[in-house]
Amino acid sequence: MILLQAQSITKNFGTKKLFSNVSFEVQDNSRIGLVGRNGVGKSTLLKIISDQESYNSGNIALKKDTNIGYLAQDSGLNSDNKIFDEMEKVFEYLKKQEKQMHELESKLADNTVNDYDQILKQYDQLQNTFRQENGYGYQSEIRSVLKGFGFDEDVWQEKISTLSGGERSRLAMAKMLLEHHDILLLDEPTNHLDIDTVEWLEGYLKNYRGALVIISHDQYFLDKVVTEIVEINHHSSSHYSGNYTFYLKEKKRNQDVEWKHYEEQQAEIKKTEEYIQKNIVRASTTKMAQSRRKKLEKMDVMDRPDSDQGSVHFSFQIDKESGNDVLLIKDAAIGYEKDQVMSQPINLDVKKGERVGIIGPNGIGKSTLLKTILGQIPILQGTYQFGANVQIGYYDQNLNNLDRHKDVLHEIWDRYPTLDEQVIRNTLGSFLFSGDDVLKPVAGLSGGEKARLTLTKLSMEHDNFLVMDEPTNHLDIDSKEVLEDALSSFAGTVLFVSHDRYLLNTLADRIVDIGSSGSTIYLGDYDYYLEKTTEDNTASDETAETHNVSEKKVQYQQSKEQQKQARKLHRQVEDLENQIAEIDKRNNEIQVEMAKEENLSSYTKLADFQKELEENKSKQSDLEDQWTELSMELEDME
Repeated sequence: MILLQAQSITKNFGTKKLFSNVSFEVQDNSRIGLVGRNGVGKSTLLKIISDQESYNSGNIALKKDTNIGYLAQDSGLNSDNKIFDEMEKVFEYLKKQEKQMHELESKLADNTVNDYDQILKQYDQLQNTFRQENGYGYQSEIRSVLKGFGFDEDVWQEKISTLSGGERSRLAMAKMLLEHHDILLLDEPTNHLDIDTVEWLEGYLKNYRGALVIISHDQYFLDKVVTEIVEINHHSSSHYSGNYTFYLKEKKRNQDVEWKHYEEQQAEIKKTEEYIQKNIVRASTTKMAQSRRKKLEKMDVMDRPDSDQGSVHFSFQIDKESGNDVLLIKDAAIGYEKDQVMSQPINLDVKKGERVGIIGPNGIGKSTLLKTILGQIPILQGTYQFGANVQIGYYDQNLNNLDRHKDVLHEIWDRYPTLDEQVIRNTLGSFLFSGDDVLKPVAGLSGGEKARLTLTKLSMEHDNFLVMDEPTNHLDIDSKEVLEDALSSFAGTVLFVSHDRYLLNTLADRIVDIGSSGSTIYLGDYDYYLEKTTEDNTASDETAETHNVSEKKVQYQQSKEQQKQARKLHRQVEDLENQIAEIDKRNNEIQVEMAKEENLSSYTKLADFQKELEENKSKQSDLEDQWTELSMELEDME
């Protein structure tokens, strides 16, 4: 059932067009990921859908009695109530129902009541409604959600006004989830959440009874939760039926097709122009040349694919190599006070060329560990030592390595005064600072802009050991993926703290899990860490460094029969993807037809279009289930 349908939505800010021709629909069970570069209007679109902001043209149709919940990015809960009391306020209607039930029970206990049958019928109806709306279990649901967001029972009676900004943000989301909206709009819901909480949230959202529209830069989260992607790009929207990984693959395929058509047309234009030049002056061929010129003038020339947007592009270089031993930490205890140790003992031996990811719950001391080895905080116990020729570049998640009193240009130029201004501008241009952007004051930059400026500085230092604290915070997905590529191809060594599981999977060849009792090392990426920590009977030596490639995978690679089966699965998956793409294309065509004036006034045509849409959605859902099943089977084999 369609809950919301947006058709050709256009939003302008003054004379500047933010987006136009944005169209999509929200079904009662939709799981939509809204993606696109920073500044394309994703958050604005959610505000428009939730009726918090106007739009210039288009149409939004909302099913009657559909309620929408909207959680803005970094919004916090402001209340003087205690934590549990505030969550209970969501269920005031159930408390009233419960009170009415008790009143009816009292009446039923009176043998002298005249309208006993009528009261009993009323009581049965009320009790059935109360049960259907989880009246007997809502307090358990509150407890589950609070614990899922990291609020244990010992803090439930604390006042919300005494909590930190991050804690109030988590409570705002907890309350929003408990309200059970038909459509839930979430803008960057994983901000302020550690990995354990994000994984709990993934499980909760998978079973959420309403529809979801989510903006997130967490690719791993999108892969786990959403089943559709709506991308805003070139001021308009594109729809993909699948999770984030499916979207990347399909988008790449579409881009390849666009480039092919563009290059074919360019070749045709060039060939036609050459023909005209050679034959326009000849009497025998001038008419043919004139005919081709007219044809060329009428040609609808394709835009160069992705030509209207910039993209971050950079790499990290080194001036000289370090020795093989980069960093050795022995039995370290970290913290800010000797009587308040956050974690110990921490042991780590980092070799040249490694990419080591550090994980652990919020507040355990991951950033503190980095600051300790950088000499910003004294080590409480144990030792650490850097190897020969190690040059350290540091990325601070708080972006405090910038001078807020300077502008963008001089933040870099003052550090490298001997470089020509154009060289500095070209470098800043690689990080999307162009034209007057380089004259912006640092104090006025957004979080994403400060992150890109910090990366600009880091890329120019040419250090061989990058120590990075949450490097993907504030970056949009495109910038994150460029950073991932730059770090993967970096000739030096990387030690990084991150809750970004996609980055941990893409980059890390070792995971260091920090807890109150010290460090545990896993020789593999994040998925390998999950595999090892979720096994029922993990041997003690398996929690130390082990081989990332399992014996089963090696046996598979040696098995020709299994390789043959994998190729067959590949073909089946590709065939399903093609079928899904064709249906998706047809659905887009139908939505365009439905938006035309001559069809908007025809109930019969709209009904026929809607029937075809629903049939396509059902067929598409079956194909997606098959695609998911075969893709998982293929992943297991690979």
